Amino acid sequence: MQRSSQAKAENTIVRPAGFTSTASAMDVPRPDVARKKKKKRLMMIGGGLLALLVVTFGLSRLKPAVPTLDRSTVWIDTVKRGPMVRQVRGLGTLVPEEIRWIAATTDARVDKIVVRPGAHVEPDTVLVELTSPEVEQAAHDAESQYTAAEAELTTLKATLQRELLEQEANAAKVHSEFQQAKMEDETNDNLAKNGLVADLVRKTSKIKAQDLAARDEIEQKRLEFARNNIEPQIAAKQAAVDQAKANAALKKEQMEQLKVRAGFTGVLQQLPVDVGQQVKAGTNIARVADPTKLKAQVKIAETQAKDIQMNQKASIDTRNGVVDGHVIRVDPAVEQGTVTVDVALDGQLPKGARPDLSVDGTIELERLDNVVYVGRPAFGQENNTVGMFKLLPNSSEAVRTPVKLGRSSVNTIEIVSGLQPGDQVILSDTSSMDAHDRIRLN
Repeated sequence: MQRSSQAKAENTIVRPAGFTSTASAMDVPRPDVARKKKKKRLMMIGGGLLALLVVTFGLSRLKPAVPTLDRSTVWIDTVKRGPMVRQVRGLGTLVPEEIRWIAATTDARVDKIVVRPGAHVEPDTVLVELTSPEVEQAAHDAESQYTAAEAELTTLKATLQRELLEQEANAAKVHSEFQQAKMEDETNDNLAKNGLVADLVRKTSKIKAQDLAARDEIEQKRLEFARNNIEPQIAAKQAAVDQAKANAALKKEQMEQLKVRAGFTGVLQQLPVDVGQQVKAGTNIARVADPTKLKAQVKIAETQAKDIQMNQKASIDTRNGVVDGHVIRVDPAVEQGTVTVDVALDGQLPKGARPDLSVDGTIELERLDNVVYVGRPAFGQENNTVGMFKLLPNSSEAVRTPVKLGRSSVNTIEIVSGLQPGDQVILSDTSSMDAHDRIRLN
């Protein structure tokens, strides 16, 4: 009874004055309820975390979505087997085979321009007239010196001829006197045998004959010397005359060259001078070319020019017709990543072909038989391995396949491995799909 009273006392709630209430079940404290709620909340959080982990794991196991491309935006080709022609192509221009730059031979001033670029010219056509007082004066002086030298030669010939005649006269006179003295000596000898002439007279005539014989011999030698000496003297003077003549001809030619002529039949292409301009010797005044004899100069990428050889077949597209040709020169130097190749034109030029006309040149390197090939892709170079998307049979999907490329041409390339005849591959640039190994085509 004591415990019951005590329990009642403990359960008795003291209420403030004036407050009346009836005790109910809710007024009884229930600590197990809070514990259950807390446990339930923890179970719900744990279940949510577990579900999140399951979903995350499931998503991680899913394959990424296959990207899609519009079939009309890609270039698809079929792998083939058969002959393949290797070619290289480049841009170029038509240039004349025969080009002549005409330069000034002396310092001069441009006095008159007779013909303008574009005009048809003949070898004697005067293009430009130059003036040079120094050249004109030098030509006159050289002509005067030549005339004077010729006059001196003529005078020398006359003098030598006169001296020769005088020497011949002297020689003839002495020879005549010698003959007379000889005859007189012979006569005196005969008379002396018969005692008809004094011994002194005979001796005197003999000495005279001997003296005249010696003089006759000397005069003959002098005559021979005079004759032989004429030619060397004339030759020496003739050399001086020839030198003066050549100098006069040179100066005259320099004066004639003040009228600049075309030199051959063709078209005047350039005339980089103006009236009144002073030009130095060696300055280019005009360029003349023969428009009927043209060749093509084609620029080939240095990476493709290694197989180009002399006499290989080529075709030149002038955009108004295609002309066959062959390679006649390969420039040994590389300029701005290209090699210049000269192509001689074998066929007739189409209408409108003229120097500096832009053309497309295609050079045939070789013909390959029974090779696997496909259209040249927008990526990858010859003798490299690249990834190409191959279309799956009876499917709209394509998978990346490693393909080893071989020798290349302008529009085709050899397949060494990775593809078989009949396979279809995408040749367009697919660099945007480098992160994917499979794509879908709509």
